[in-house]
Amino acid sequence: MEQLVFQLQAPLSSWGGPAVGEYRGTSDLPSQSALIGLLGAALGLEREDEAAHAALRDGYGWAVAQLEGGSLLRDYHTAQVPPRSALKGRPHATRRHELSVPKDDLGTILSTRDYRQNAVNLVALQPRTTTSAPYALAALADALRRPRFVLYLGRKACAPGAPLWPQLIEADTAWDAFGNYRARFDAARQAAAKRSGTALLEALPPVGKVTFDDHVAAGLPCDLTTRRKDRLIRRRGWQFGDRNEHIALLSEKGSVAASEA
Repeated sequence: MEQLVFQLQAPLSSWGGPAVGEYRGTSDLPSQSALIGLLGAALGLEREDEAAHAALRDGYGWAVAQLEGGSLLRDYHTAQVPPRSALKGRPHATRRHELSVPKDDLGTILSTRDYRQNAVNLVALQPRTTTSAPYALAALADALRRPRFVLYLGRKACAPGAPLWPQLIEADTAWDAFGNYRARFDAARQAAAKRSGTALLEALPPVGKVTFDDHVAAGLPCDLTTRRKDRLIRRRGWQFGDRNEHIALLSEKGSVAASEA
């Protein structure tokens, strides 16, 4: 089975969950809705194209390998915003338009926002057999190499810290695909070091845990299943539903013992 595997590394990333009041938290792993948004941006999909985003959601199984969870960064955030009444009849397609109202009409929103620092994850996509995948994996890989829109990891301030380096890999399971990807990455790293005379790339950390949905051949036993509210319903309306997320915890970081249990 052909799979698409790519990496997500950044100084800052944020994978939001349900937002309650003024607190905006983050999961330690990418959400399915964020990954759909990432692919949509790479392909050049507009937010209003809800059918195209739904096709991405339903066309593939998703698995994530956490290599480095990173550390938590909490930001006390302030933002100036105008009330809806001040925007009535005014164009406000951009932030600049929003702030063009009289200064006396601006208010301030206070919030607390969480980020992950220096997290590293691998993502594997498997075409689902029960539905038709809207794009060939090769087309998705090309889009990630040359994205139409700017890519970011959860929030616009969270730019990738390294190329996503998408790879098409033949493997029976997501676990095998992650292992193959790591081997390719190490070979490329050694080749680059040989050409330049110095190590330009850091080695990938070992895998700590793997999460996957109901539509993935994982190759690992499930240690825990949780419900996560990151199933995209309406991209434009920011509506999300629940889905099953299965978690495989490795007995030792990077060990394949769990896959042999």
